[in-house]
Amino acid sequence: MNAALQIGVYSLLVLAAAKPLGQYMSRVFAGRRTWLRPLLRPIERACYRLAGVDEAAEQRWTQYTLALLAFSLAGFVFVYVLEVLQGHLFLNPAHLGTAGAPGWATAMTPDLAFNTAVSFVTNTNWQAYAGEATMSTLTQMAALAVQNFVSAAAGLAMSVALIRGFSRREAKTIGNFWVDLTRATLYLLLPLSLAGALFLCSQGVIQNFHPAVVAHTLEGGAQLLPQGPVASQEAIKMLGTNGGGFFNANSAHPYENPTPLTNWVEMFFIFALPAGLVYMFGLEVGDTRQGWALMAAMAVLFLAGAFWLVHFEQRGNPLLAQQGLEAAATPGQPGGNMEGKEVRFGITDSALFATITTDASCGAVNAAHDSLTPLGGLVPLFNMEMGEVVFGGVGAGLKGMLLFAILAVFIAGLMVGRTPEYLGKKIERREVQLAMLALIATAASMLLLTALAAVAHFPAGSYWNPPGAATANLANAGPHGFSELLYTFSSASENNGSAFAGLNANTPFYNLTTALAMLIGRFVFLIPLLGVAGSLAAKKRLATTSGTLPTHGPLFVGLLIGTIILVGALTFFPALALGPIAEHTLMRMGHAF
Repeated sequence: MNAALQIGVYSLLVLAAAKPLGQYMSRVFAGRRTWLRPLLRPIERACYRLAGVDEAAEQRWTQYTLALLAFSLAGFVFVYVLEVLQGHLFLNPAHLGTAGAPGWATAMTPDLAFNTAVSFVTNTNWQAYAGEATMSTLTQMAALAVQNFVSAAAGLAMSVALIRGFSRREAKTIGNFWVDLTRATLYLLLPLSLAGALFLCSQGVIQNFHPAVVAHTLEGGAQLLPQGPVASQEAIKMLGTNGGGFFNANSAHPYENPTPLTNWVEMFFIFALPAGLVYMFGLEVGDTRQGWALMAAMAVLFLAGAFWLVHFEQRGNPLLAQQGLEAAATPGQPGGNMEGKEVRFGITDSALFATITTDASCGAVNAAHDSLTPLGGLVPLFNMEMGEVVFGGVGAGLKGMLLFAILAVFIAGLMVGRTPEYLGKKIERREVQLAMLALIATAASMLLLTALAAVAHFPAGSYWNPPGAATANLANAGPHGFSELLYTFSSASENNGSAFAGLNANTPFYNLTTALAMLIGRFVFLIPLLGVAGSLAAKKRLATTSGTLPTHGPLFVGLLIGTIILVGALTFFPALALGPIAEHTLMRMGHAF
């Protein structure tokens, strides 16, 4: 009952925020007046003048794509250079990257710097390192936190461009990337992050430039407590669905997420803007029922995943019960599977957080996903493998859901022998091919790179993997070890960034293969998507007839959900059967692993 109440309240909060945020974003990206416009409009104009951007000039989809690629390349170069030079720069109180670095520091090797630069530029925020032991304060602020803003803003811009593709008629352009990027940053991410950071500071999240503090424990030992500007990065990490933590423990660390209240606010931040974008879609196409239909499909998938994950975590591990350990809740302990979870959050909030962060392309975690029960761990895996279409990151869920909507109406058209239509636009071969290219590219990245990592073997001491073999870096063998590999490349390919853990990913092999997966997940997905936007924007809008499939009712919502699950099941069931399903079967048979 407690779990159902919490999941229900969270869903209602997201639903309540969707309409006002959607209306606000619609006005922002159209350049209409908002309550922040008198304050920020002069800054916006100054940005255009400094960059030489004509805000009235719109771009074709090819120009929009080239602008995105050029901006991402510049961001990658900046982050990479700052990382490798951080030992020679200021705001480095722990002397990271220098000969005087403490023994707990992680060296910033070229392959790790490359992986991290790709990770933050693609809005993945996969971290093969401990943030507090690797990145200087300057790198955290000027490289990683800045990319948290601009990579998220670029994702928002892509979604807005796609919405214009569906809403415009016989148009050759889909907007201006530089204008969309500027407005997303100035009017959305900066003010919301400022308010969020101030709230987090009020709850105990630290924000300072101090060196690490030595704390003396009751046992007489000493513990080093790293410090830094955490609250400012934490707010945009959630609002921008970035997920990269200042600390290795991410949102399980009390400096990032100290109380159940901050945990709830951070979960709300993850879904807030994506939900608003779905409502904005309905506004822009002239029929809010279309947005609510997409939101209904997302809500059904979200609730199914959340309740599934909570159920299996509350059941716990039967092997522990066989050993005489208490598995049921008592006044002294919560029961179920508490391994890898913070006591201050418990099973429900940990399971809910895991569902939300993998429904979205966020990657922040407040519990160890490696410690989830086998079928509990299947939920975050399958969430990513479905394409994170449940709200998703800042626009990622809407983009993925619209691609599945194209496939759904195409399948419906085949069933009744009609040319498929969506929102008055004919869905023809070009749109279907581009949609399938985007979906197949990420699926192939996940499965092929997982297979490569599972069979790869390198000579001992080789450059690619110093320990000797790729699988030697796994903490577990068998089905659970396979799940660790599959989760790694699913997370990278879907630009999520969360880790299943149990894998030493900081080797040249993993740094380069996960970087490849992140590039595929960002750009091989987005380029066809922008092609779809350009193609649809140029089409005429057809009149609705008696033969037109309504795309705003329960029938279409069911068809859309069925298409998503069917495509996900057919593509990933064999891999899931080798991982979490096999592990669950062994557990029920009484085998330890």
